Amino acid sequence: MHRYYVYMLASKKNGTLYIGVTNNLALRVREHKDGSVEGFTKKYNVHVLVYFESYNDIRDAIIREKRLKKWKRKWKIRLIEGMNPKWADLFPEIR
Repeated sequence: MHRYYVYMLASKKNGTLYIGVTNNLALRVREHKDGSVEGFTKKYNVHVLVYFESYNDIRDAIIREKRLKKWKRKWKIRLIEGMNPKWADLFPEIR
């Protein structure tokens, strides 16, 4: 069985947010942290894993990612703080 993840990275508490989807959360977050992923997260130093959800079906994960990207910022912050009120880096928990 495969697992798929929708995740949010932040530059800091209440900072810049990034939403992505992957089938290997630990590897993908490591790539963001290492700066080996060119683009938005590298440019804006967005590498703190503050939120994630898991899915069995990639289609469900992609739908969720697209919906979250359309959400207002305050809704995203509420979602993060519901799971991770201190905006701690969750990466050590998933390695």
